Amino acid sequence: MNRLDSLDLESAKVKAKDGNAIKDASWGVILTLAFQSIGVVFGDLGTSPLYVYSSTFPQGIKHRDDIVGVLSLIYYTLTLLPVIKYVFIVLKANDNGNGGTFALYSLLCRNVKVGLIPNQQKEDREVANYENNSRKNGGGGSYKFQSTLENSPFAKYILLFATILAVSLVIGDGILTPCMSVLSATAGIKGASSSLTDDMVIGISIVILIFLFAVQRFGTDKVGYTFAPILCIWFVFNAVIGIYNFVKYDPTVIRAVNPWQIIQYFKRNGKEGWASLGGIILCITGTEALFADLGHFSVRSIQISMSMVVYPAILLQYSGQASYLSQNPLDVSDAFYKAVPGPIYWPMFVVAVLAAIIASQAMISGTFSIIHQSLALGCFPRVKVVHTSAKYEGQVYIPELNFFLMIACVFVTLGFGTGAKLGNAYGIAVVFAETITSSFMILVMILIWKKHILLVLLYVICILSVELVYLSAAFYKFTHGGYLPLAFACILMTIMFIWNYAYRKTYYYELNNKVSTDKLKEIVSRSNLCRVPGLAIFYSELVHGIPPIFENYVANVNAFHSILVFTSIKSLPISKVPPEERFLFRRVDLNALVFRCVVRYGYTDLLDEKEGFERILIERLVEFIKRNKSTSHIERNEESRDDDEIHSDNDEGGIQTKEVEMVENAAKLGVVHMMAESEVIARKDSNVVKKLAINYMYWFLKRNVRQNDEIFDVPRTRLLKVGMTYEL
Repeated sequence: MNRLDSLDLESAKVKAKDGNAIKDASWGVILTLAFQSIGVVFGDLGTSPLYVYSSTFPQGIKHRDDIVGVLSLIYYTLTLLPVIKYVFIVLKANDNGNGGTFALYSLLCRNVKVGLIPNQQKEDREVANYENNSRKNGGGGSYKFQSTLENSPFAKYILLFATILAVSLVIGDGILTPCMSVLSATAGIKGASSSLTDDMVIGISIVILIFLFAVQRFGTDKVGYTFAPILCIWFVFNAVIGIYNFVKYDPTVIRAVNPWQIIQYFKRNGKEGWASLGGIILCITGTEALFADLGHFSVRSIQISMSMVVYPAILLQYSGQASYLSQNPLDVSDAFYKAVPGPIYWPMFVVAVLAAIIASQAMISGTFSIIHQSLALGCFPRVKVVHTSAKYEGQVYIPELNFFLMIACVFVTLGFGTGAKLGNAYGIAVVFAETITSSFMILVMILIWKKHILLVLLYVICILSVELVYLSAAFYKFTHGGYLPLAFACILMTIMFIWNYAYRKTYYYELNNKVSTDKLKEIVSRSNLCRVPGLAIFYSELVHGIPPIFENYVANVNAFHSILVFTSIKSLPISKVPPEERFLFRRVDLNALVFRCVVRYGYTDLLDEKEGFERILIERLVEFIKRNKSTSHIERNEESRDDDEIHSDNDEGGIQTKEVEMVENAAKLGVVHMMAESEVIARKDSNVVKKLAINYMYWFLKRNVRQNDEIFDVPRTRLLKVGMTYEL
């Protein structure tokens, strides 16, 4: 078998450190993050009382006991899914402090060989936090399942498909949440005058939405501090009003704690009761964002804010509304505002509008986080990612995505007009994404946590089965607006699949046609080849070997620089790579001073180094030369040795000093950044679908996104792009 090229022979061995330092943070930091998380993570979940009852009873309340049955469903749904599932189970499946569907997928990729890009290197496992601390030894059953999964290309594609689908649904949720929350909150302004129309409410909502997206550039840190006090007031108001209504109208709704009320509810309503689940599920909106936003905060901070503030407050609000509706069932279409006592109506309206803005923030922040992760894994077209906080890592802002979300929200608000109509679309996006997360959690429990099969079955019965019932009810409203999030998902999935497909095909082409070591030595030893003074950094995606584009370059130019460093930017399926473990060097040819470098990043790392990528790379190259003996070699067998690793044994110290001087002098003479820009086209014998995907759709995407030199912040005055056409 052919040996995959590796950098382990001469790579730096650095002692690992704990990359998730936030988990050991002081209580002051944890409580600060808990306070901030209220303003960023829980806005959507906290504003769900604005529209749950109206979405559950679109035709009105037919039986008084139905209110208690729905309240019982709300009690147990809130307890089971956001609290038990997400806060105390799913958050523990974080990827070194980062959450979201891609974090789960990355966790699986590095513990189980289910990735589709063959760029793994054994030294990657030496990076801090690459091995998950929660992985335990398990029985033979899990290993058999793991082996089956690793050897099944179909299973790998299904995992990728499910990941991209979940990401697309979360982005769709990021569009629907602002529309739903803001429309429902601003509808309360109609209480001021009967002359105010729905069109006026829509206009006000659009202005609020535009303002919301305009402030995103200031970052989650500033937005969190600004919004957290407002949302704390919102939860206090909800709790107090809930208690007031509960005591004043009908305290007997406390019967809802008895799950028998749920059975009675379904007996009375049959199919209509099942269909109403599409409205009840809206009580858990924002829970997927809770997981996706984890990278902005910490597990413990979110657990504290959920348990101590959010969960009690919204339970009291739902109980108070149910108590009010038991005496005023005709007010169900506007239950939230009708249940607000007159003296505090307008203060509550103002706080509700502000809370709706904050609710939108939760999904927008979650969308930014999850797209940032997908970029690093080659599953999304290149966009600009701005890290907005120097204190808390993982807080990002994506300008292009922010603009897209704003435009989409405006059009959806104009198209649907009311929160009640949007509820049909909202439910599918919420529960579908959560069902996919539960499916990934089952794999994590089996393959990584090594849990007993009975515990896995308990999770399936108590959580996944409940979500599937809710999902079936949400799909019942498909023709009444439920198609919208799926339409968004289809568009986004098409974009992501085409980008990932072309990305993988290009990588495989370069891997199969890479320049061999013998061929490279033949090229650099040509007598007619001109060596230009200076240092060249030749960028490519290929991790294992020299890309074929280099041979094409030399054949046409017939020259290259005195110091040549082939540099590959590689994303590991891990959240962060410590800076001291980022660069891996290897000497390709001693006499020609040709090196290969893999620069490793996590999916939450910032690519453009603030200190200057070029300077850091040269410093690390000098350190590599000083640290490694020129005599490093490996005996392949008794009769032959790997030519890649044969170096001179003479005058090691003198040679090293001379080489360091040559590198430093070459850097002073000038550093040129050579960027491989391959054009890809489908082969002539390809089918129509492949030609359409690569020749047109991928071509269009590549021309309209940021180029590699923009992502890596390469200086334009010293940039040379080298092109070649690949037939895939």
